[in-house]
Amino acid sequence: MSTPDADSTRITPMPAAAPNWTWIPIRSLGPRHRERITTHLLVLGASDRYLRFGYPATDAHICKYVDMLDFEQDEVFGIFSRRLELIAMAHLAHAVADSTKPEIASSEFGVSVLPHARARGFGRRLFEHAMLHARNRGVETLFIHALSENTAMLKIARNAGATVVREGSESDAWVRLPPDTLSSHVGELVGHQAAELDYRLKVHARRVTGILDVVGEVKTSLNKAVKVAEE
Repeated sequence: MSTPDADSTRITPMPAAAPNWTWIPIRSLGPRHRERITTHLLVLGASDRYLRFGYPATDAHICKYVDMLDFEQDEVFGIFSRRLELIAMAHLAHAVADSTKPEIASSEFGVSVLPHARARGFGRRLFEHAMLHARNRGVETLFIHALSENTAMLKIARNAGATVVREGSESDAWVRLPPDTLSSHVGELVGHQAAELDYRLKVHARRVTGILDVVGEVKTSLNKAVKVAEE
């Protein structure tokens, strides 16, 4: 984490935006989701990859990044569409103070949203989810390192009350998290269970749709066969 110097420009935190109470199912991702995560990131164009990773990430870079994800140490969250497409995801990387202490010193947040799913507040909601998840694990500071031109990410941080420090082409943001409470733990648990239920319903609906499509194809084939027989 860099330290502000005399050339840094401190940006005054903006007031938090009015809350949006529309619920969005955010699901925890694990090792079995590596393929979906890879597919999600490979869809991103060159400029989006540059903003997400801070460098012009190639397909090989992305595949290596996904292979190295440590789901035991870090947290990965995602938002799925009705067709079970991973349209938005966030990576919450935990930094341990030192090898002798298990406490998490801070967590770094990174997010990506597919182009056709933007302007719906998914990035902001993933950040709010990450803050809740981190505070419930005793994390005191949520950290974001982003290119200064990544205005969307920095706006999310500022609206959450972050202190943003710009150093040329790069910016760092820090959000001090409040301590966990019974309410914060209950809120995360309820959200997790609701997201799991939502995902299972989407899986079921997709299977039913697939069956109906097959039935429709069989019906069409039978109708064609009947017409041929009549002729």
